[in-house]
Amino acid sequence: MATGSINVSVENIFPLIKKFLYSDHEIFLRELISNATDATLKLKHLTNIGEAKVEYGDPKIEVKIDKENKLLHIIDQGIGMTAEEVEKYINQVAFSGAEEFLEKYKDSAKDSGIIGHFGLGFYSAFMVANKVEIITKSYTDAPAAHWTCDGSPTYTIEAHDKTERGTEIILHIGEDDTEFLEESRISELLVKYNKFMPVSIKFGTKTETLPKPEGAKEEDPAPTQEVDNIINNPNPAWTKQPADLKDEDYKGFYRELYPMQFEEPLFNIHLNVDYPFNLTGILYFPKLGQDMNMQKDRIQLYQNQVFVTDNVEGIVPEFLTMLRGVIDSPDIPLNVSRSYLQADGAVKKISSYITRKVADKLSSLFKNDREDFEKKWNDIKVVIEYGMLSEDKFFEKADKFALYPTVDGTYFTFEELQEKIKENQTDKDNKLVVLYASDKDEQHAYISAAKDKGYEVLLLDSPIVSHLIQKLETSKENISFVRVDGDHIDNLIKKDEETISKLSDEEKDALKVDLEKVIPADKYTVQLEAMDSNASPFIITQPEFMRRMKEMQQTGGGGMNMFGNMPEMYNLIVNTNHELIGQIKDTKTDKKKERLIKQSLDLARLSQNLLKGEELTEFVKRSFEMIK
Repeated sequence: MATGSINVSVENIFPLIKKFLYSDHEIFLRELISNATDATLKLKHLTNIGEAKVEYGDPKIEVKIDKENKLLHIIDQGIGMTAEEVEKYINQVAFSGAEEFLEKYKDSAKDSGIIGHFGLGFYSAFMVANKVEIITKSYTDAPAAHWTCDGSPTYTIEAHDKTERGTEIILHIGEDDTEFLEESRISELLVKYNKFMPVSIKFGTKTETLPKPEGAKEEDPAPTQEVDNIINNPNPAWTKQPADLKDEDYKGFYRELYPMQFEEPLFNIHLNVDYPFNLTGILYFPKLGQDMNMQKDRIQLYQNQVFVTDNVEGIVPEFLTMLRGVIDSPDIPLNVSRSYLQADGAVKKISSYITRKVADKLSSLFKNDREDFEKKWNDIKVVIEYGMLSEDKFFEKADKFALYPTVDGTYFTFEELQEKIKENQTDKDNKLVVLYASDKDEQHAYISAAKDKGYEVLLLDSPIVSHLIQKLETSKENISFVRVDGDHIDNLIKKDEETISKLSDEEKDALKVDLEKVIPADKYTVQLEAMDSNASPFIITQPEFMRRMKEMQQTGGGGMNMFGNMPEMYNLIVNTNHELIGQIKDTKTDKKKERLIKQSLDLARLSQNLLKGEELTEFVKRSFEMIK
């Protein structure tokens, strides 16, 4: 058996790193700022443990543009490097100085916020520069060094007269990337990727207005001064302890994250865990209403305060992607370019933790102030219902605080609802029948009829209600949901006594023949029922199963396509005790009988919003003729 070492050709790998390591050239600035941040945080740690005998002070990272000479400078006041360290860290591809530092000081530096990991970020500079210079001075007494490389595997290194500690990276921007010499472009990238970096970042200056001196006249202009333009917030809210923040702090941070959002969030959830993984963040519940298609990708993912992505699919359960806020974790596994997540067991643990934390917060809000929770229900229910559908563990917790409002504005938990209807809404098998409406206006007549009988009617009007009740019926015992205009409730709910029909069996048979001559059999199934004489003569319902399957198809019912394109089929319930039905039965001429049946059917269809187009025009014309 032969063994050997794989030989990596620098001539071949260097162009690959420059061209293909990062999906977007703009990433170079994030990587160089991250390196400068690491250099600063390393110095901070060494001064804290007494190993660096220098004054840490208030260091900044500065970004400067020299448009005339096509230069971009990134300057830090951090730990710096000796010539030997430049040879070690810069000239060895994929050797991470950050990893070495963390290993050397692994006990004391684990919470230092050091960012680097793979030792490749520096080379992203060559994606936009045809030459890169490093001028660096170590915090020690060692002389400064000047490294230069034109993007080939060769470089030069020589002494330099730099006297202040820290590192300056000079990028000679290539002809194809001159956009990175524009102030607006650099400012945009600094805000996008480095808005919450833990070290202050200076980009130019700004004019600051000072208070007027005593005795100044009203018309005198206020004095001004030029100050550093710091573009980032090094201490964002999520890095602080919840006990140190007030409600206004959370709202202020929300405005900082989303300056164009004018509505305040309903509430927030502060994430703070250090075992078995490290994760911090703040999630906000915005007002969601009924919109399932509202913009997602609003949660920002950070790693040690460096922006990574706003595509958090995988780490945040899908039902929570409608929330907003920030998640920061050094333990999130990223690809080499730190552009997106990699599948990992830790991701599932983090996702489960976030789900549990959200459920616990909602439970706490419900228990501590139910009245306020009820007021917010319509703005948050889509997220909760979606979570109950998609996450079984969330369903178990949400079952205690999920609310079921009635058409009258009363809110029940599921347990309370069962207790409320158990005496009056059971079928012949003693199974609970939950009546619900999805639209109070369209189903008003059906709601009124049900309430007249003393039934409780829920208002379940979210776009995923069909999926939700399907889940509830399979997870609960001895209960079924029926929309109030679905299968006729008098056939579903057990009654103490049956209503006696005014028509004999022979009369009903004859009437049914007359009805089926006029009513299209491909759309309606005619059922004759004895009901209260005040109930409507013709009632159109749709079989609950068929209507629900169609709704689930329309809202992405997954396997619901197995039913194909289901036809529009309805039940026509004819009240044999209504006076009009008696008149139809006794009408002598076939033409008049047909006209009465058509008119009655169209009125029922009109009440269900089923009468449209040519049929609606014909109905209006016929109605005027009957009035004449």
